[in-house]
Amino acid sequence: MPQTLRAPVTAAARARAPDATLRRSRVTPLRANARAAKRRVLVIFAAASSAPIVAAASGDAKTNVLVVGGGGREHSLCWRLRQSPTCGNLFCTPGNAGIASEDGVEVVRVNESDHAAVVKFCEEKGVGLVVVGPEAPLVDGLADSLAAAKIPCFGPSKSAARLEGSKGFLKDLLKKYDIPTAKYERFTDPEKAKAYIKSEGAPIVVKTDGLAAGKGVIVAMDLDTALAAVDDMMLNAAFGAAGDEIVVEEFLTGEEASFFAVVGGGVAVPLVGAQDHKRVGEGDTGLNTGGMGAYSPAPVLTPEMEAKVMKTIVQPTVDGMAAEGCPFTGVIFAGLMIEGDDVKLLEHNVRFGDPECQCLMVRMKSDLVELLSRAATGALDGSEKLEWSDDVAMNVVVAANGYPGSYAKGEVIEGLDDADALPGVKVFHAGTASNADGEIVSAGGRVLGVVAVGDDIAEAAKRAYDGVDAIVWPGGFVRRDIGWRAIARDEKKK
Repeated sequence: MPQTLRAPVTAAARARAPDATLRRSRVTPLRANARAAKRRVLVIFAAASSAPIVAAASGDAKTNVLVVGGGGREHSLCWRLRQSPTCGNLFCTPGNAGIASEDGVEVVRVNESDHAAVVKFCEEKGVGLVVVGPEAPLVDGLADSLAAAKIPCFGPSKSAARLEGSKGFLKDLLKKYDIPTAKYERFTDPEKAKAYIKSEGAPIVVKTDGLAAGKGVIVAMDLDTALAAVDDMMLNAAFGAAGDEIVVEEFLTGEEASFFAVVGGGVAVPLVGAQDHKRVGEGDTGLNTGGMGAYSPAPVLTPEMEAKVMKTIVQPTVDGMAAEGCPFTGVIFAGLMIEGDDVKLLEHNVRFGDPECQCLMVRMKSDLVELLSRAATGALDGSEKLEWSDDVAMNVVVAANGYPGSYAKGEVIEGLDDADALPGVKVFHAGTASNADGEIVSAGGRVLGVVAVGDDIAEAAKRAYDGVDAIVWPGGFVRRDIGWRAIARDEKKK
C-alpha cells in the first residue's frame, strides 16, 4: 500500500522499503558537506549555463516566454526555461506556490480559457513564445488563437491536438498509416460494445474517446470489470462527454515506456525516454492515476529501440498528420509497449508527460527556449544536437490521501526547504497554494514531485526518498517502489 507521510521517516521506517537498494547508504545533507554537495548540484542540474542546440550561438536576443499551466510539469518547464541564456521575461499562468517562489518567474492571472485575454497579455508583454503545458487548452484551440495573432506557440492546433483529444481519431490514423498498435474497435452503442467485449474475452482495455484527466483507461482483467467500465463511461457518464464514445482494444503484454520528440515544420527531434508508474499502489496495483512517479532514462529504451520508435511511430505520425491537413507542432509523447524487439503504440499525447517531464528537465543541458522557439516557428532542420546529463533522474510523486478519489485540500506542508537542501534533490510543486499565513498548503490530488539525480538508479532512488522523508505532511502519501524495474535490472547485473 502507499505510505502516508505522517512525519519524517525514521531509520526503522525506512527499513520497511520494499527494495534493499533503497536502504543501503545514507546521503549527507548539503549543509553538512557544502563543498561536495554544491559541486554535485551544479553538475547535476546544469544551473550555470545551458548548451546551445546548434554549433553557433543564437546571439544576444532574448525571448519573453509565457508558460500556461500550474502543475509539476509546468514548474519544471519554468525552472529549465529560466536557465536558458535566451530567456527574457518569464511568465506563468495560473502557476502554483512553487512556481511563484522561483527567482525570475512571474506568476500572472490570465484565464487560459479566454483566448482573447491570453493574446492581449502576450501583446502587452511582448511575449515571443507561449509554451502550453496541459492538453486541455490545446484541445480547446488556444494555439489557433495565438497563431491568428502571429504569436509563436509551442503546442498543436485544435485539429492536431486530436491525437490526444480523441482516441478514436488516433487509432484510425495509426491504422491508415500502418503504425503498429493494438487491435481495436470504436463504439457509440454500449450494447454493441459489450457484445464485442464478450466475443473477444478478457483481459481487454476500455478507453473513453475524449479527455479524462488520465483516468479514462480501464485495463480489465475480467469480463465483469470490462462490462462495468462500459456502463460507467457510456451510461453513468462517469467521465462526462468524454465517454459518449469509447474505444475497446486488445490487451498488450510487455513493458511500458514513454518517449518524447519535439516537432515543428515536419521535422521531429528526438528527446529521451522515461518510464512512469500509473497505478496508485506499490507493485503496480490499484487504480490508474495521472502518474505516481517516473525515472529517466528507461533501460528498455535502448538506442536501437529509440531509433526504431522514431522510424516506425513518431515520424510516420508526423507525416500522417501533415497528409491529413493538420500538421503537428509541439511535443509528441509516445506511450509505448515494448516486448523484446517489438514495439507498439498505446497512445499519443500532445504535451510533456507529468511526472516524466520533471525527469527530462533536470537531465537536459541544452537551451530549451531556443529549441521550443525553433519548433514553434517551423525552423527545426534536423541538425539539432541536444545535450543530456548522463545521470539517472527519478521523480517520486507525493499525493493527497484518497487520490485518485476524493481528498482534502488546505493542509499545511512542512519540510520543503529541508528536502530542497539535500544534494541532487529538487522539489517541484503541482497541487500547492499559499494560505493567508504564507504557508504552503495542499491544493490538489498530486501535490509535489520530489526529483533527484544520481550516478545510477539506486542512488537517484535513495536521494529522492531521502527528500520525501524530509517532508512533513500527515495528509500525503507516496509509492515506495518507484523505479523497481530498473533497480531489479541493475541488481541482476551485480
